[in-house]
Amino acid sequence: MSCGHCVNHVYEALDEIGSTDIKVNLEEGNAVAEVGDITDDAIKAAIEDAGYDVIEIEES
Repeated sequence: MSCGHCVNHVYEALDEIGSTDIKVNLEEGNAVAEVGDITDDAIKAAIEDAGYDVIEIEES
């Protein structure tokens, strides 16, 4: 991600698949969200469909 538009695209991608409490951090280049039962594959697909690479998915 390189700008505010990127942040919005990632936010919207996560929002569209039902994520909540979404926080996208441009400086750190990451996003944190509550995803419930959404699979890692669905998360990855949504982000990649928005045009961004998924490096890692972590659970907390």
